[in-house]
Order: sequence, then C-alpha cells, then structure tokens
Amino acid sequence: MSLFNVGFVIFPDLTQLDFTGPQQVLARLPQSAMHIVAKSPAPVPSDSGLGLVPTHTFENCPPLDLLCIPGGNNGVVEVMADRDTIQFVRRQAETARYVTSVCTGAFVLGVAGLLKGRRATTHWAFTELLPLVGATHEKARIVRDGNVITAGGVTSGIDFGLSVVAEIAGETVAQAIQLSIEYDPDPPFDSGHPDCAPDSVKSSVAPRYEKARAAFRDAIGRQ
Repeated sequence: MSLFNVGFVIFPDLTQLDFTGPQQVLARLPQSAMHIVAKSPAPVPSDSGLGLVPTHTFENCPPLDLLCIPGGNNGVVEVMADRDTIQFVRRQAETARYVTSVCTGAFVLGVAGLLKGRRATTHWAFTELLPLVGATHEKARIVRDGNVITAGGVTSGIDFGLSVVAEIAGETVAQAIQLSIEYDPDPPFDSGHPDCAPDSVKSSVAPRYEKARAAFRDAIGRQ
C-alpha cells in the first residue's frame, strides 16, 4: 500500500504555528509520509525567529496527496510575487487529493488561481480581501469547497488537521491524535475572535492589520 504524501510549503517569515500546528497532527496520520518543502534546502526563518529545515525542494518533491500552504503576513506578501513558488503550488494542485491552506496562506492559493469561484476563509483580519482572488468568504473556522480546504487564522490549522485525519483514517484515529497531543483548549481569555474580543483589544491590533491589508492589496494587484 502506497503512503499518503503530505506536504507543507514553507517560506521566509511564515507564521510557524500555521505550519507546526497542523503538521504535528498530520505527521501522526497512519501510513503517511511528511514532506516539508521549500525553494531551497537552506533553513527557513519563521516570523517568530524559529528556524525550519526543509526535507525537500520544489525540484525533488514527489506528487503530494495533500498540499498545505501556511500563512504569515510579510512572508505571504513576498511569496505571492515568487513565480517559482506559485508554479509549484499550481503543479502540485493538479493531482493533489486535498489542496489546503491555513490563515493567510489562502492568498497563495488565490494568486495561483485555485480559489476562483470557491468558498473560502482566512484570518479574520483579511477575509474582506478574498474576493480579490475570486473567492467568496464563508464565516467558519474550516471551509471546504470541493477538494479545497481553507482554515482560518493560525490555531485553526489544528482543527483542520484533525478534520482531515478523521476523513482519511476515521474519527477514532483523529480523536486518538487529539488526545495524544492533549488538544483540549481552555484559554484564559475569551478574545480569540473579533466577535468576542473587547473593543479595547480590537482597537489595539487594528493599526497593525490595516497596514498588513494594504500590503496584501498591493501584492494581489501586481499579479
């Protein structure tokens, strides 16, 4: 029986939890192989300073059954303009069983033309930009349209990973993985989404995201 090939595309300034959250889950998928793919074999710096080491490059990566693109504000802006990365994503998406993203990684799929006419989600601060890449925003933590699955911001990637494992290997396996990583969220604050965060908290992060949205609009407009 052939292995189920899981692949994450990593790039400088990605948000490491976008990647490491679902990667930790999907690495435990039975009868699977994990591929950490980058443009070159050199270590890739994340936006938190954690260095990540690829296992494959675009040239030697095998066909993937699941392709996932993590997000990262500055990193995604650069990747949207990187022809080699976009071509790799398009090429792998042609045969992948699942084409997926976490957070703003959705815009890499979008620039590659993979979200046109699709329902999708992304980090809450960027949902208004999804129509710029031909997608319709659906308010949900995980959105599936055909073989395209998009997850919301950062920690949503863990939920996405568990949902895919459940589909492939069954709910018992997915629940076993959830138990093994003790994914039992009980945050000290109820401010993880604009619908519940206090106005003072939302106003404190608003300037940062307004600047980031402007950079995304410019990057998409140049495509």
